[in-house]
Amino acid sequence: MEDEKVENQEEIVSGPKTTSSTKIVMADAVQAEEVPTLPLGPMQAINALEPEVAVRSVASTPVVSMPEPLVVQPSEYHRGPGEWLQIWKEGVRPAYLSLPLMPVLLGGVLAWIPTMTTRNPFGTFHLASFIGTILAVLLLQIGANLLNDYYDYVHGIDTSNPLGPGGLIQQGLVKPTRVLAVSSVALALGAVLGLIVGWQGGPLVLLFGLIGLLCAYFYSAPRRALSSLALGELIGFIIYGPLITLGAYMVQTGSIGRNVLIYSIPLGLLAAAVIHANNMRDLESDAQANKRTIAALLGVDWGRAWFLALVLAAYIVILALGIPHGTVHLILITFWTLPGLTVIVSGILRTDASPGFHLVMQELLKLTTAFGLLLAAALLASALYPLLPVIPFHLLHLA
Repeated sequence: MEDEKVENQEEIVSGPKTTSSTKIVMADAVQAEEVPTLPLGPMQAINALEPEVAVRSVASTPVVSMPEPLVVQPSEYHRGPGEWLQIWKEGVRPAYLSLPLMPVLLGGVLAWIPTMTTRNPFGTFHLASFIGTILAVLLLQIGANLLNDYYDYVHGIDTSNPLGPGGLIQQGLVKPTRVLAVSSVALALGAVLGLIVGWQGGPLVLLFGLIGLLCAYFYSAPRRALSSLALGELIGFIIYGPLITLGAYMVQTGSIGRNVLIYSIPLGLLAAAVIHANNMRDLESDAQANKRTIAALLGVDWGRAWFLALVLAAYIVILALGIPHGTVHLILITFWTLPGLTVIVSGILRTDASPGFHLVMQELLKLTTAFGLLLAAALLASALYPLLPVIPFHLLHLA
């Protein structure tokens, strides 16, 4: 009894015993299953948080492809009429259209001047034929430009030249077949309109039109095109000088004028200089395509000299036509373009790169337009000046 009381007192003093899930481990007496362990579930959860590490060799590493940019593809993009108009406007190369327009204007003025008399100071001028001639040469020029764009693509020329004109196909803007179709339509319309207008001028005008049409095609189309045979400048001089000027003159008069060829020479020389500047700009791309031009044959230094000779020769011809006694002195107003000529000469002497030659060509196109307008205006003004006293009476008579 006394022993039970002692045990009860010890329990009261020490308090109730608490069972623990963890027993005191004695190294020499505890079995393995009595060691506390963590449950398997939490261990798997912890392991899942660790990043996976994969060891690979360099050779087995796959090539990482960057995601494609979110750019609308041509097949998914529908252009509006305004965008298409702008694209085709750039494709027809509007800056070059002044090359055939200026000789048409000059030929028309030269044909109009002899018909001006004191009885009829305003002379005789066939406006419909003049407009028809303008439309014909513009259509032929547009067709030739687009055809040049198409065959540059076929022959691998100007494929990587950002300064090259046109480039509808190279830039992925228009399908090649569509460019070829539009160029064919333009050439066909120009030929038909030229046939109608040229019929008034006679067989020689029709021959001129045929020569122009053939040059438009063979300048770019064959593998050995005329432009690849170092004939670009010569063809430019003939077409944009005597041929178009004389053709426009004969459409109005039906005959050949003695001064027409002479006055057309400066425009032909400037047109040849434009083509040469274009070829100097394209020296690298033409060399890659094995395209032979005078610029490629001469090189940059001698190419500059040839360019300057062409441009300065145009002004020398004007001096020869305007200074002697009895000539039309007023044509010397074409020298008002000398500031632009100074910029062009300075530019061609300083540049060695394609962008510089491109700027020179652009300035020369502007100068050619101003030169042609001033020349035609000077010839017309010199013919009207002696008739100024009778013009008021003629106007009253018409009223």
